[in-house]
Amino acid sequence: MQAAHFSRISAKGIEVWRGDRRVLAGVSLEAAAGECVHILGPNGSGKTTLLRVVAGLLSPEAGRIECNGQDTRSDRDAWCGSFAYLAHSDGLKPELSARENLAFETGLRRVVRGGEVETALADLGIAHALDRPAATLSAGQRRRVAFARVMLADAPLWLLDEPYTNLDRDGSVLVSAIIGRHLDRGGAALIAAHQPPAIPGHRTRSLELAA
Repeated sequence: MQAAHFSRISAKGIEVWRGDRRVLAGVSLEAAAGECVHILGPNGSGKTTLLRVVAGLLSPEAGRIECNGQDTRSDRDAWCGSFAYLAHSDGLKPELSARENLAFETGLRRVVRGGEVETALADLGIAHALDRPAATLSAGQRRRVAFARVMLADAPLWLLDEPYTNLDRDGSVLVSAIIGRHLDRGGAALIAAHQPPAIPGHRTRSLELAA
């Protein structure tokens, strides 16, 4: 499995229990390069759980995740290099600046090229926050910085958990446009969100989970 040759992500028959409650019951989905799947459902329906299973952060009681037809558990390192994950928490170190947060975390995955961090923040409309400590940023600004981390990961699959949280209208439009560019380049996205994402030039398929 190689990130550069990503063509399709599949979840097959995913079943997850929490205590005596079945959170996910035989859930399946599929997204090919250039496609976006919107995972929706009421609170408690398992949207975040499903993304965590796909990312390998949670093991299901039944089912499997495949990338290009291969079980993602067969090569954990290659699989982790194939996706970027945006969680509910922004995960920023408050004492570090936006630039420092992004350079450090991106550097754990790959070599950071000159100007990349600055360009990502400019694309998200927060170039002015480059050298401000994360602790001084608003919730919306922190969400944009966290999304820049996804952009900089240079991964073909984006797993996005409520990416529009704390964003104003302009921020939501910017994020949707960036997701659209990612799909245009042959990437794929799984988006768990209450609001349907409006991705320019792309039709989003939906997977609705029941409570």
